[in-house]
Amino acid sequence: MSDDKTTHFGYEQVPAEEKASRVRAVFDSVADRYDLMNDLMSLGVHRLWKRTAVALAGVRRGQRVLDLASGTGDLAARFAAIVGPEGEVVVTDINAAMLERGRSRLTDAGLAGNLRYAQVDAERLPFPDGHFDCLTIGFGLRNVTHKQRALGEMHRVLKPGGRALVLEFSHPSNRVLQKAYDLYSFSVLPALGRVVAGDSASYRYLAESIRMHPDQETLRSMMEQAGFERCEYFNLTGGVVAIHRGYRL
Repeated sequence: MSDDKTTHFGYEQVPAEEKASRVRAVFDSVADRYDLMNDLMSLGVHRLWKRTAVALAGVRRGQRVLDLASGTGDLAARFAAIVGPEGEVVVTDINAAMLERGRSRLTDAGLAGNLRYAQVDAERLPFPDGHFDCLTIGFGLRNVTHKQRALGEMHRVLKPGGRALVLEFSHPSNRVLQKAYDLYSFSVLPALGRVVAGDSASYRYLAESIRMHPDQETLRSMMEQAGFERCEYFNLTGGVVAIHRGYRL
């Protein structure tokens, strides 16, 4: 268990103040091959997971969306098309290299008018209370040092009636699937990282960070503790991934 002074970086226990810089180094290393590795790691299924998250978000034209840990902007691009020119999507990441990668990719796709960019820490969001209709964080919460603090910030910046969606790797419910997933994560994934991105260590960290992330019921309880109501989760691919949704009422 970690306390306020220490936390986990994968399986390693580290001083809490070091985790953000270590995570930053991981994503600095993998930014250029991030999209390719996502496709290879998930066999392209990550696109279906993200499509499901967008559908569950229930975003409408003219609304304001905050996308945390945007990476290269898959969710942001989908939301930008839905909210239209009257709406706004704020694209964020704590990592400058990933944020720039996302900006370049979205600009090349012709998306600009309703997108805003900000390098932010999910634990200290620089936005006023009750500002957004919807907030998403895709595959980013497990890299946050103080997850409970970040969930509290997510709740704070939502409007009454707004909803937050956490799309994240989780814990398969089937034991056979869990064993196969472990074998893949700790054997195939680092090997892919070494061959494709020239970095096996970063992908071993990513596998370890998934195992250290709270399971489905624990994360739902954490969201409730942060003030979210009507919290629920949706298992995808046998629980390999889960989408948690909660509302600020």
